[in-house]
Amino acid sequence: MVSHLLQLGLYQLFFLNLAPHAAVHETVALAKRCVSPPEARFLNAALRAACHDQATATALLWRQRETQPWVPWSHPQWLWERWVARWGQEPTERLCEWNNQPPAVYARLNTLKATQPPDGLPLEATSCPLCWRVTDGAVFFRSAAWQKGMFYAQDPSTLIAVDMLDPQPGESVLDLCAAPGGKTTYLAQKMQNKGRIIAMDSSRARLGRVNENCRRLGVEIVVTLAGDGTRLARCLCGTTFDRVLVDAPCSNTGVLRRRPDLRWRLQEAEIARLAAIQGNLLATAARLTRPGGVLVYSTCSLETEENERVAERFRDSHPEFALETTRSTFPPRDGMDGAFVARFRRG
Repeated sequence: MVSHLLQLGLYQLFFLNLAPHAAVHETVALAKRCVSPPEARFLNAALRAACHDQATATALLWRQRETQPWVPWSHPQWLWERWVARWGQEPTERLCEWNNQPPAVYARLNTLKATQPPDGLPLEATSCPLCWRVTDGAVFFRSAAWQKGMFYAQDPSTLIAVDMLDPQPGESVLDLCAAPGGKTTYLAQKMQNKGRIIAMDSSRARLGRVNENCRRLGVEIVVTLAGDGTRLARCLCGTTFDRVLVDAPCSNTGVLRRRPDLRWRLQEAEIARLAAIQGNLLATAARLTRPGGVLVYSTCSLETEENERVAERFRDSHPEFALETTRSTFPPRDGMDGAFVARFRRG
């Protein structure tokens, strides 16, 4: 317990940059409720020494990095060790550092309502032609442009799957896991509001957000359908689509910067369970893709079991589908959330 309290105090001092007296006082106050008086006095002395002696503080931090490197980076041990085994320590440190930074907010331009952002908005251009970085959210989200549906808040990584699906005006498209509607509305945007999109999700409440976003953005070709994606073929018996998007439920390890609590709730066993669900969703999607049609599988996971392995198993078990291309993003390298996308074509 003393070790954990010491870690907590040092983290406040050197990572959160709190005022030294506040960090020490609050940590010691907590210690008095959890450990013995001598241990609380030791903790008080150690933290005060760290405040006044940078060498002591540095030694404490380096000792922690050597014995439990995942602790200073505020990630669970199993996830740290998994990533180090895959990429090595330096890339893992860069990823953890990325996850500990405040996430940027991006806005996708809705070309159904505007061809360029109006002047005067707090936006910065990015490498993605349709995405701008929001520099002042309070101003931007009160603006008339936002209220009129000229923008949708969306990380550039989430556009990749739709771009790879490449839906065309007049086609029929199935979005198998649609809520809350970011990819669905971008599908409609690329289709110029011409054709048909079935937006399916297991949660009727979440589909309400899809409908709400469609109304605000002026999307008119979306029909929502509630149900279990793995049983969807029964609901759409005999129906096939030109293009199918499976943005599957996943571990979300590519978006931990946006969901900082998730790293402590996620368990390693969840990855295998999710991979099985992802495989079942792809099997359903296969039956709903017309001959010559395109099927795209995507996640916001960094884990091989949910990405490459799922795509490879699907390819091997469905020889009528050719794996045309894959793409993955690594947040510190690409400057956007982590994502994986695989594109298949049915023969």
